[in-house]
Amino acid sequence: MKILALDSSAVAASVALCEDTTLLAEYTIESGNTHSRNLLPMVESILSLFDLSVDEIDLFATSKGPGSFTGVRIGAATVKGLAFDTKKPCIGVSTLEALAENLTMVTGLVVPVMNARRKQVYTAIFRAENGKTVRMTEDCAIAISELDEILSSYDEPVYLVGDGYEITKELLTHPTLVTHERLRRQSAYSVAQVALKQYQNGNITDDITMVPSYLRPSQAERERNERLQNQSKIQKVGEERI
Repeated sequence: MKILALDSSAVAASVALCEDTTLLAEYTIESGNTHSRNLLPMVESILSLFDLSVDEIDLFATSKGPGSFTGVRIGAATVKGLAFDTKKPCIGVSTLEALAENLTMVTGLVVPVMNARRKQVYTAIFRAENGKTVRMTEDCAIAISELDEILSSYDEPVYLVGDGYEITKELLTHPTLVTHERLRRQSAYSVAQVALKQYQNGNITDDITMVPSYLRPSQAERERNERLQNQSKIQKVGEERI
């Protein structure tokens, strides 16, 4: 099964082509948030190296979030466009689960952390053992201090992975182990492997039913809600004075 996978959920953009679990090619760049300009040419470059057309891909995959709202949307829109009218599976996987997949070679707790701003992270807890990762908690968006409290119930150090690595490591009191810098970034190969597992387990979507998962409203939506709340308060005060 040929798998084409994308990840544009953070600063790095990654595209991978796999034959089942075998990595044929992976293209990763970190040149700022330029995914709208770079992602599709990256896909075209990899396909041309193998003289493949989109119709010859058996499974399309992307990280569906959480992460950068813009990056997640670009990745989802790109993979939906590629899969459109092919009648092939199009599977979105948790960005956090794909990050945990980067560390299947270790033994212990793996905690993906993506910077959600304001000393918050998107995170979940996984256990890696015997070349596999097992999910222990659901994806969530929480303060790093709250994550620290949760980790205090585990009597072992953890491996951190993701673009929130530095800020989380700095603020945690819970002991952490070193994760090589190369393994901290998103990997489209990991996205492909998580998607393959979902496919084998019968968790299959297509370009219509695959939807992003943001975990919380975007900054624009939060600011709009705050404005509406403030306007409501001002209106209420005005009515009380009349």
